[in-house]
Amino acid sequence: MEAQRHKWIESEKAGRDLGEWAIRCWVREHWNGFLRDRWLEHLQGRTFWIELDHNDFGLLQRAFQDSLLIDEILDRLKAGRENLDILNWAIDNDLPMEEVLEILEALDINSRRIECLLASRLAHAG
Repeated sequence: MEAQRHKWIESEKAGRDLGEWAIRCWVREHWNGFLRDRWLEHLQGRTFWIELDHNDFGLLQRAFQDSLLIDEILDRLKAGRENLDILNWAIDNDLPMEEVLEILEALDINSRRIECLLASRLAHAG
C-alpha cells in the first residue's frame, strides 16, 4: 500500500504513470525503514503483524519493562541505527554494557531482516 501511494504521488508529479519504476524506487529507498518500523511496532505490542514472529509480539513490554535504556535504544533503531552504532553510543556514554547487550541480543535485528521479494517477482513476471 505504501509503495502504491508513492507510485501515485510520483506519477502525479511527473504527469504520467511511472508504473513499475516508481515501485522499484520505493523499495530501494524505503523498504528497510518501512519494515523496521513495522517490526518495532510488533515488538512493542502496538500492532500485531501476522508476517512477523508471533512470539515476538509485545516482547519489549514483557522483557524490558523496567529498563531505562530500552527507549533510547529503540529511538536509535527507529532512526536507522545498527547494532554497532548502539554499542558505540553505549561505550561513549559509559552505559551498562551487560544490559545493552542483553537488549540487542533479544532484539536480534540481524536475523529479523526480510528481503523484499518484489524485484524478483517483477523480473519473473516480465
